[in-house]
Amino acid sequence: MLTLVLLLSALLLDRLLGEPPRWHPLVGFGALVDAAERRFHRDDRRRGAWLVAMLVIPFVLLALLVSLPPWGWVAELVLLYLAIGWRSLGEHGKGIADALTQGHLDQARERVAFLVSRDTQTLDAQDISKATVESVLENGNDALFAPVFWFLVAGAPGVVAYRLVNTLDAMWGYRTDRYGRFGWAAARLDDVMNWIPARLTALAYALAGHTRVALDCWRRQGRVWKSPNAGPVMAAGAGALGIRLGGAAVYHGRLEARPDLGAGQAARPEDIRRALDLIRRGMGIWLACFMLLILIGHLLPITGVSE
Repeated sequence: MLTLVLLLSALLLDRLLGEPPRWHPLVGFGALVDAAERRFHRDDRRRGAWLVAMLVIPFVLLALLVSLPPWGWVAELVLLYLAIGWRSLGEHGKGIADALTQGHLDQARERVAFLVSRDTQTLDAQDISKATVESVLENGNDALFAPVFWFLVAGAPGVVAYRLVNTLDAMWGYRTDRYGRFGWAAARLDDVMNWIPARLTALAYALAGHTRVALDCWRRQGRVWKSPNAGPVMAAGAGALGIRLGGAAVYHGRLEARPDLGAGQAARPEDIRRALDLIRRGMGIWLACFMLLILIGHLLPITGVSE
């Protein structure tokens, strides 16, 4: 029951306060990662894996230490709140949707560049809508569902480990000459930690939208995407919304062929808000399931005694 209270409280804090405007621990961690890369970078998998361990393990142990009784619940609440980026994701998405609705295409391009790694200078309204919905759906897992999952599984150490690994993947997990080998460990560890949460997220999206279409898109399209976890999440999300995502996009000046995701019409500006609403309903499903599990856990001992 305490876990549920902490989870609901952290979600409420995120909705009320959003991310701290200054001194966010992940910003400091990002600066530490940059410094470690400049000092120790080498085109070597073992060097990258060693750095990942050195950057993550001490903070996980610290999270374990501060989460011990009697005041450990305070640390757990704060760490989960800091790991969640639900309100921030919504603000970014709504800002892009508003810019598109008002016809401010250049502003929309500038804003979407904060969410995606593709080239945005020449995107039209439809491409911006598609890129934003893709990012919203994928980051719904990374910034909300996966941190919640790891908190439920392993408490504060779990959520800290996930958020740091996810940050390392965002900074090093690229298939480029500089990061192809050096960032291999960060990318693979992020894949492992996201495998179960991503599929539970995809299931939540499916249940919160056009379920049959979403499950079919997940089955057919999710496995052909370049990311083993983003594919199921975005395919199920696109199917749940009844829109088409994916397709070719320009990255670092090169046109990359990408599979189609979802089914139906092309993404439009209004679909950005629909994607954010899908995340909200999906989290509602997660919370309802967790509460049901708690209720079953309380009823089973009573049933056992009466028998």
